[in-house]
Amino acid sequence: MKKTSRILSLALALLLALTLTAATALAAQAESTILTLTDMLGRELSFTKPVERIVVLQPADAEILYAIGAGDLLVGRGEYANYPAQVLELPSVQSGFETNFEQIVALEPDVVVMTMMSQREEDSKKLEDAGITTVISNAQSIQGVYEAIALMGKLTGKTEEAAALVDSMRASFDEIRQKAQGKAGGSIYFEVSPLAYGLWTAGTATFMDEIAGMLGMTNAFHDLEGWQSVSEEQVISRDPDYIVTTAMYFGEGLKPVEEVLARPNWSGLKAVKNQNVFNSDSDEITRPGPRLVNAAQALYEFVYGK
Repeated sequence: MKKTSRILSLALALLLALTLTAATALAAQAESTILTLTDMLGRELSFTKPVERIVVLQPADAEILYAIGAGDLLVGRGEYANYPAQVLELPSVQSGFETNFEQIVALEPDVVVMTMMSQREEDSKKLEDAGITTVISNAQSIQGVYEAIALMGKLTGKTEEAAALVDSMRASFDEIRQKAQGKAGGSIYFEVSPLAYGLWTAGTATFMDEIAGMLGMTNAFHDLEGWQSVSEEQVISRDPDYIVTTAMYFGEGLKPVEEVLARPNWSGLKAVKNQNVFNSDSDEITRPGPRLVNAAQALYEFVYGK
């Protein structure tokens, strides 16, 4: 009986010791964690020190970081990040589906900010395996842009600046919406990719579709969801009142508007006959960031005038 009692006492003592050790470890971990956040892929991330070195792969996220005053934390950028001008002073890394991980690792970032629009989950895993935390931004709608701004603010300790930026965007969009109230702009087709590369457009649940609604217009492809490939025949059959091309002009050949107006099969479209074809600033209207306000204002002025 004494032997059994002694064994039981030792077991209880061991259990108590293990419990205290685990509690101590958890307490130490809690003390060392200074920041937790949930990224736009739903992953909860913890940080034990302030984030001081960031590589940002997506141009829109670079614009957000500068807009909230966190640009000084950037040590590298994806090769397409080109705004504001000072971002071009940073080393560029190859991103997208041919991401150069060696270039990223060489910059010794604490965090890489990336998006599932341009990267793959395995890209995130490769960086995590190299000891680099990844934060996923994935804005598709205007609300998503607000969430991305809040995420970047929390990551960099710029929460107040992020909130102020969101408030400013909301106010600007509300002003545009109020100016357009009661006006009937007709239907609009957003050409995200030009005919030469295969037509793509924006459907519902995208910031372009929301901008159309904001301006009192109907997206010609509102019945589709997200970013979708469409045919020339589909565009012609929907006969939009306005066409927005996001193509860029590189100084040779027809300019984007001229190219749309010159398409042989499009001459009967209302937008073409009335020359209601607008070449939006490609970066402003295609990037889920603060300059969507500029894109919405420019489109308003094209449709309704100043």
